[in-house]
Amino acid sequence: MALAVDDYVDADAVGHRVVHGGARFVEPAVIDSKVIAAIEELRALAPLHNEPALQAIRAAQERLPAIPHVAVFDTAFHATIPTEAATYAIPERWREEWGIHRYWFHGLAVQSVAEQVSAERLVVCHLGGGCSVTAVLRGRSIDTTMGFSPLEGIPMRTRSGSIDPGALIHLLRDRGLTVDELDHALKHDSGNSAFGTLEDPLGFAVFTYRIAAAVAQMAMALEGLDLVAFSGGLGENHAGVRESVARRLGFFGDFVVQVVPAREELVIAAAVETALA
Repeated sequence: MALAVDDYVDADAVGHRVVHGGARFVEPAVIDSKVIAAIEELRALAPLHNEPALQAIRAAQERLPAIPHVAVFDTAFHATIPTEAATYAIPERWREEWGIHRYWFHGLAVQSVAEQVSAERLVVCHLGGGCSVTAVLRGRSIDTTMGFSPLEGIPMRTRSGSIDPGALIHLLRDRGLTVDELDHALKHDSGNSAFGTLEDPLGFAVFTYRIAAAVAQMAMALEGLDLVAFSGGLGENHAGVRESVARRLGFFGDFVVQVVPAREELVIAAAVETALA
């Protein structure tokens, strides 16, 4: 969770994490009016994240107007994911005209973990408020569980993760939910919170089962498994989750399980230097 700052310090530049960069931003971008406008257009795809990022950018630019500001995008690290893993089997118009495909998230955290370990076939389980599982082959992302929005994938603290689209159609058409009610429930009343707490036996089992299943999918993409890294507040601090996931994956044979704290700020700092070089 982002924390408000009391003041600003002198700096040569400011780096801003922006969750959704869409198809346009696959590299850090020096922020100008066109970059701001593009981020605004993507708000609907990540409303919980891009709007706060825009507010932070504007506040920092107002206080530090004489130095460059650089947007660094969570989606950019996943630009190496192959087309077959990025494409939904939906009508061509949806894909080509409306841009409905997998954009992915948590790239900064995953990149920071990958840079701290030595493993050819790495799976990163980034478990915090949002949760994702990513396959990293020789330092390059090749698949991940989040997709068009940060709702796809494994269950999260309050987000549902993947759910049968038919169930959503049923809730809208036959149970009378409005689009806004459905949107709120999937983002704020689902995931682990739907079971009360993660200590609920069924909630814990659902969560760890889905994580292990996702790791197995990523191992398929990697054609093997050398290391499973856990990051994020939950991944780093909940030994029971790590042990349950590792136990479910025991059939893979020998692989390493390691806690690796995410250091997004270091990735952002390096990206800012690159953008301004």
